Amino acid sequence: MRGEPSDPARTSSHVVRTLEELDRLQDGWKAFSASARYPTQEFAWVRACAATLAAPRELHVVVVEDESGPVAVAPLVRRRRGVVRLELLGVEELREPADFAWASDFALDVLAETLVATGLPLDLRRLPADSPTIAALERASAGSGALVRRPAHPYPRVHLDAGWSEPEKRLSSSKRSLLRRMRRRAEQIGKVTWEALTPGPAAVAPLIDEAFRVEAASWKGREGTALENDPLRGAFYRQYAIAAAEEGILRMCFLRIDGRAAAMQLVVEHRGALWIFKTGYDDQFKSCSPGSLLIAELASHAAARGLEAYEFLGKVEEWTRMWTEDQVDCVSLRTYPSAFRGAMAFGADAVGFVALRFSERFRRRGVVPA
Repeated sequence: MRGEPSDPARTSSHVVRTLEELDRLQDGWKAFSASARYPTQEFAWVRACAATLAAPRELHVVVVEDESGPVAVAPLVRRRRGVVRLELLGVEELREPADFAWASDFALDVLAETLVATGLPLDLRRLPADSPTIAALERASAGSGALVRRPAHPYPRVHLDAGWSEPEKRLSSSKRSLLRRMRRRAEQIGKVTWEALTPGPAAVAPLIDEAFRVEAASWKGREGTALENDPLRGAFYRQYAIAAAEEGILRMCFLRIDGRAAAMQLVVEHRGALWIFKTGYDDQFKSCSPGSLLIAELASHAAARGLEAYEFLGKVEEWTRMWTEDQVDCVSLRTYPSAFRGAMAFGADAVGFVALRFSERFRRRGVVPA
């Protein structure tokens, strides 16, 4: 997201604290974020987060504008963790990589300077490690506080090319054999079909209901972590799915065995890639790994259409290693202004870090602290 610098004298900033104010940014945000790298930088994602995950009076979206409208946005919430901090909206609840949105390098620098000038500590988790936001905040913080950068969970990515139209050929012989065996098992149960639907907004609700039921029929349902059992995250994905359908980027994907949904993926297509936000499978089909069969079909479909990547999001897990060892590094970034709040935040984090290290040491020794 790069453009020509604006005139510094013609920029201003303000804070959006209500959904009504946020909605007024929609057209301008869409105009300058057309090249946003992540779907989580888009208005649709942020609006759904604000409507479902931000408590009253938490919303704190910092906007930089020039004569053309908004040119940079930091979608934040204001929360107290020892001291008041500004955090990326939705990251605590959804754990997905996120970032600011900006029209030019200059606009991003103005946004970073605006944030530092507030005197509030920033807690930005799961920023992409190569994000220009990091350098902008480093420049803005120089001489006015401390900035601490630590590794965060990376997420897995498959780089697609024409060869992925036959995914089995990209797997090792043992993994290829396993996938074929799983497919044969599925075919013994019944006819195997799959679909990648592009629903309009009015068709989203029943598809989301079905996807939630599939997810809840697995270990997630037994442990109470399925979206069907989570009123906050469930509401978020319902709202986001409708917004993504309005944009034409939603893909509701199902693998069916004998007509029954055995696996699902909630996907958006963005900037030449498939972004996988939720996956799930029905335990009664576990023996044939329906989730893996659906991934193979989707990867083949995406490669045949000329898409460049299959972004798993989430974090690297054993099941994702079947498909790729590539990953996108992320970082956690915290700023501590040269003021009372910064000192308090730094002290609270230092105590928390020491406590965590001691807890890990006890756990490795098999001792549970009293």
